[in-house]
Amino acid sequence: MSQSLPLDQLVAACHWIGAKGWAPATGGNMSVRRDEHVCLLSESGKDKGTLTRDDFIEVDIATSQSLSGRKPSAETGLHTMIYRLFPEAGAVLHTHTVNATVLSRVEQGAALLLHGYEMQKSLSGQHTHLDTLAIPVFDNSQDIAALASEIEDYAARFPLRYGFLLRGHGLTCWGRDVSEARRHLEDLEFLFECERQRRLLERA
Repeated sequence: MSQSLPLDQLVAACHWIGAKGWAPATGGNMSVRRDEHVCLLSESGKDKGTLTRDDFIEVDIATSQSLSGRKPSAETGLHTMIYRLFPEAGAVLHTHTVNATVLSRVEQGAALLLHGYEMQKSLSGQHTHLDTLAIPVFDNSQDIAALASEIEDYAARFPLRYGFLLRGHGLTCWGRDVSEARRHLEDLEFLFECERQRRLLERA
């Protein structure tokens, strides 16, 4: 298999995300693991819908430092944290959708709880709509190192699967490869839209 294939798949996923309007302006950031030591992360300030292979930067997973001197995304530390926490994670996608952003502000608890949706089964390891799916919600912060540490502390005490929300910010999700991360993103976005609509109708 070509070594370039995962990055090519990530570029295609970025174009798909851009076409859906899930990373408006230059928002969002995407990465793929190259090996146990290095990931390839989108460069800061780039429109995700027009990214090319050359717009991804080698980043050291252990230190979150760029290996070329170019500036990676502001949320680099969250990507490398995920790769350190989950050795099986092969790709990370961070989007700024309306559904994720709004629900992350409306939800006052520590997690957004999803229950009763058949589409929960599109997430790896989910087999029934009867399970309660918890997507943790963390307060947004510009101190990425502190935020990453908070999420790591959470993961040491509670299950952390698929992704998490940052209040007023968006969703970060991952998978074993680009294909799985993309599926998790699409499924979670569908579930968020359903939950947002459900809450609106309950208040009507």
